[in-house]
Amino acid sequence: MRLGFVGVGVMGHGMASCLLDAGFDLTVIAHRNRQPVDDLVGRGAHEAATLSELAERSDVIILCVTNSKVVNAVIEELKPDLRSGQVIIDSSTNEPECSRRLAASLSEIDVAFAEAPLTGGIKQAADGELGALVGAEPEVYGKIRPVLDAFCQAVEYFGLPGTGQTAKLINNFMVFGIAAVVIEAFKKAEAADVDWKQLYDVAICGAGDSGVLRRMIGSAIDGNFKGYVFDVSGAHKDLRYYDRLSQQMGNVSPLSNAVIDVFCAAEQSGHGDLLISELLRSDIGKSEK
Repeated sequence: MRLGFVGVGVMGHGMASCLLDAGFDLTVIAHRNRQPVDDLVGRGAHEAATLSELAERSDVIILCVTNSKVVNAVIEELKPDLRSGQVIIDSSTNEPECSRRLAASLSEIDVAFAEAPLTGGIKQAADGELGALVGAEPEVYGKIRPVLDAFCQAVEYFGLPGTGQTAKLINNFMVFGIAAVVIEAFKKAEAADVDWKQLYDVAICGAGDSGVLRRMIGSAIDGNFKGYVFDVSGAHKDLRYYDRLSQQMGNVSPLSNAVIDVFCAAEQSGHGDLLISELLRSDIGKSEK
């Protein structure tokens, strides 16, 4: 199976590395940062000069890009060069309706579409320990499972296109909700002169322990606020998708609005490029309240 990969950036580089390690024939296309591409080519990947060339060399094309708009743009550019029997896997966090629309559009030219949004971060990508929430036709899922297994330790099939993204948005709401609570709690602790390390040491022994808490506070107690490698604008984007999903379902809640407001206010205050754990910094927060 020949693979093409669009988006070998921070996450994509680790995923593509795992695919090479698994023995797949891999073609990549230049990213704005040449280093990941050069590294992969040095390890045996092919480099395509254009998306047309990448499509020609690939049976399965993986997308790891930033949002629905970019996913749509890349697929539209690929479309004239796609051929019957190919599969496109979108590993980005997207809107369920976008996935369903793309699946229907691509089926008209006999190209299959699968969504496989991911859980985990840069380290998990490099170590092949991501989680995938898959939405695809059953036969397509069977075809792409070996590809996903190369960079995932957990692969769950949720159903047809749209179902995987729905599950991912719910998961991300949970994650960013916990992050918002951690930010609020430790900001409050700082204001009350409660020592962060003491609070953290006892919190991880109790029911408040979580991966989010450990990523955000584990390094922050030593002055490193870059423990959670996910930026504010990306979190706000995912939460907007979640909000639209909630509106379509007719059950928007005050809690979801409160979580969205935390990241919306941070982005509007000019902190969109910061990592979410950087919102813990003492110089950030007052203007968002």
